[in-house]
Amino acid sequence: MVSRKPGKIHDTDEVVPADLMKYEDTLNAIDGSDVVYFAVGLPADTEMWEDRFPVIMENVIKACEETHSKLAFFDNTYMYEKNANVQTETSPFRPVGRKSKVRAKMAEMLLSAMKDGKIEALIGRAPEFYGPDLTQSITNSLIFNRVKDDKKAIVPVSASVLRTLIWTPDASRALALLGNTPDAFGQTWHLPTDKSITYKKLIEITEEVTGKNIKYTVVPMWVFKIGSLFNKQVKELMELLPRYKYDNIFNSNKFKQRFPDFKITTYKEGIQQVFKK
Repeated sequence: MVSRKPGKIHDTDEVVPADLMKYEDTLNAIDGSDVVYFAVGLPADTEMWEDRFPVIMENVIKACEETHSKLAFFDNTYMYEKNANVQTETSPFRPVGRKSKVRAKMAEMLLSAMKDGKIEALIGRAPEFYGPDLTQSITNSLIFNRVKDDKKAIVPVSASVLRTLIWTPDASRALALLGNTPDAFGQTWHLPTDKSITYKKLIEITEEVTGKNIKYTVVPMWVFKIGSLFNKQVKELMELLPRYKYDNIFNSNKFKQRFPDFKITTYKEGIQQVFKK
């Protein structure tokens, strides 16, 4: 476990403090690793993303090359076209917005290093996520957490378009499986999800699980635009919101066919865990 102030999740974890903006720290953290899992997160701050993510990616690639460590990169879908109804591993990068361009640049840096034979790596790409406990996601924040607090749920832009969400523990297990599968390297993989779903249906499942009659409001784009003038978090969210106007179907058939025994958490199973007491 590597971060500036790492903490153990399991008793057997080894923790390494490191500032990944510094190459020597990155090298020290990676040295001796067979497989490196890049799951670095930064706050939703566009300038921070632009300043730090490319440097961190460059340091990690260079350190993996120097130590001959394999790299499994946990990626997102920001670089895909916002109205690309079906996303596959071969979907072209058409980033719109500053954060999207940063994520495209990171993926391209790694793909270039892979193509040049500098490192052995793979990309595990995930769509928007939801999860247990203190998961920080749009769906958790606007729907599940508000339901827990007996507040009206908020649906961004549309309740009727199809979205694809990944259960965070599934994403972790899938990336670990890929990292331990030799023939998975050299490729991009969409991590496995349940079928695509509308927010309307997701709320219906939540009602079934909780036994509550859940009221929700659909917040249109113009309301978010006004909010962005006064709230930095809403401003940072604006780049992603246009995607909520279109069906967004994330295809993970490649993974499902290669690993048919992988147990994918259904939305009902995931929501049961979200509201487990």
